[in-house]
Amino acid sequence: MGMLTQEQRRRFREDGYVVIPGVVAQDLLDAAREQIAELTERNPPPEGHRGHYSHWLEDPLPGALGDLLEKSPAFEVASSLTAPRRIEWPSHAQVALTFPPHLHKPGGPHVDGITPTEDDGRPGTFTFLAGFLLTDQSHDDMGNLWVWPGTHLAAAGHLRAHGPDALVESAPYFPVDLPEPRQVHGQAGDLLLAHYLLAHNTGGNLAPHVRETVYFRLQTEGHRARWRDVLQDALAEFPAA
Repeated sequence: MGMLTQEQRRRFREDGYVVIPGVVAQDLLDAAREQIAELTERNPPPEGHRGHYSHWLEDPLPGALGDLLEKSPAFEVASSLTAPRRIEWPSHAQVALTFPPHLHKPGGPHVDGITPTEDDGRPGTFTFLAGFLLTDQSHDDMGNLWVWPGTHLAAAGHLRAHGPDALVESAPYFPVDLPEPRQVHGQAGDLLLAHYLLAHNTGGNLAPHVRETVYFRLQTEGHRARWRDVLQDALAEFPAA
């Protein structure tokens, strides 16, 4: 494993996301879940909490969670999506948990990073999301991420028409036609790659276990300098192969 197939590339370009099966070995999954349990023990959600809860981790990424990206084929797989453009090592990670029972259907989508958070006032854009599924999410309502396929293309069209600075004005998402959403399905060990502009949101969890997903927000080298350009061309950082 290391290179995406032509079909996987096509699905990413058209749908804005793709799930790569079996990227992370069981020993790495076990170690990451053990570290998440320790994080949650030290920083627990409110007693009786049901629904979403996140841990945010800064660089250097700690131990087993950083190993998901570094010691599996994941970084090589993700890098093949933008090659020959290189991917920078991420500066933070999100541990996304959903505690059951949580019956929730999102009313609509959002896009990440629209608030200016950088020192230069730039919005927190990135190239794509890499999500590691640590628990079974093979059926609906298991804490799955919800996505609206193809909306990365519509969003870029909106930003071409109105200018990239309209990103900040469009919260939580752009005024574009939305298709029917999908819940992303996958098994523990699978890797989700999702375009920055893809409409998405979090869903409910009726499974008997806490949903655990680790997200890294990846960007190509030079993305910060050309963020206005790539927002107007959804595929600019993803060469066709």
